[in-house]
Amino acid sequence: MLTDDLMYRALVDKDVSYEGTFFAAVKTTGVFCRPTCTARKPKKENVEFFPTAKEAILHGYRACKVCKPLEMLNATPDRIQAILREIGNNPATKLTDLDLASRGIEPSQIRRWFLKNHGITFHAYQRMLRINSAFKKIQNGETVTATAYNSGYESLSGFNDSFKSILGVSPSNSKTKQVIDLTRLETPLGTMFACAVAQGICLLEFTDRKMIERQFQSLTKLLDATVLQGTNKHFDLLQSQLNEYFAGQRKEFSVPLFTPGTEFQQAVWQELQNIPYGATCSYQQQASALQNPQAVRAVANANGKNRICIVIPCHRVIGSDGTLTGYAGGLWRKKWLLDLEAKNRRS
Repeated sequence: MLTDDLMYRALVDKDVSYEGTFFAAVKTTGVFCRPTCTARKPKKENVEFFPTAKEAILHGYRACKVCKPLEMLNATPDRIQAILREIGNNPATKLTDLDLASRGIEPSQIRRWFLKNHGITFHAYQRMLRINSAFKKIQNGETVTATAYNSGYESLSGFNDSFKSILGVSPSNSKTKQVIDLTRLETPLGTMFACAVAQGICLLEFTDRKMIERQFQSLTKLLDATVLQGTNKHFDLLQSQLNEYFAGQRKEFSVPLFTPGTEFQQAVWQELQNIPYGATCSYQQQASALQNPQAVRAVANANGKNRICIVIPCHRVIGSDGTLTGYAGGLWRKKWLLDLEAKNRRS
């Protein structure tokens, strides 16, 4: 149970694991906040808690300007989304600091955002996007020289150096190389990273997952590939189906998936997809369905290595006593997803 004492402690500690489970409203200021708000904490007697932002608003509170509780968690700012669309539609575009300033964006601001959310600068992001686009053109038969100049490079040597520094091989030797496309998707539960190859979506994880870097490393090793920001034909369909799912209008996903793993892992992930929308299953039941009732721990381990959350619904697996068990995206997200499905199960 979420008691007032528990929620107040989470508010004081700025505990991210409680994101999405409650909002704290401050009587003395008339604002309401996320659990992780960095503003000065009020006294306990001056706080009341609400399960949704809507209820806080209906009680007369306004959204905090510090933690912005009405915005999606970790959402990409609108102005940066516009920039991403612009360079995504034309990867050869080179936006300088002067170009950014002319669009009303402080270059240092976008630099900090990219370092925080991608671990690279904005200019490095643009370079990776150009190289990803160039790689695909070469794969489709375009000459190295034509690709270099069509990608915005002023010299062939500069293109070759940039290409090799990112992919580890020269453009002329890249035919056997593989790239995993990477993008960010916005959802009501926070921003997600999606990865895809020609066969389908191979990763979908929340950007704040602690082990996300290990997931990337595992994927690149399995596929002997490089993860690069870029477009992919599967991303638009994935975003569309996720939007429908979160709106309660989709119960099954049809976006193509690519899930490299052991034969046992493949079987476990397929069984996860057999759990009906709105239903739950224990690890023991999952193991029994695989005709291997002794493999409960192995099943749990394979569930934990699922790289495509929500679409491969490991959130539907709970403890044998009905309690919510570990979920890489956070238990608050698991509860939110199960509540969403329970609400829309019969619609």
